[in-house]
Amino acid sequence: MKYLLSALVIAFGLSSCNTTIGFARDLRQAGEGLEKAAQGKNGGGDMGAPTY
Repeated sequence: MKYLLSALVIAFGLSSCNTTIGFARDLRQAGEGLEKAAQGKNGGGDMGAPTY
């Protein structure tokens, strides 16, 4: 039982790491878009942040 619980905790930890990274990338892209809009730029197609 302890091994199963440990495996579940480790699996959840590893999967949430990728989720956190993706969320941070989305926030960065949104921030860059807001900056461009505030500066009067058209925003263009390239937001400057890589999308995987």
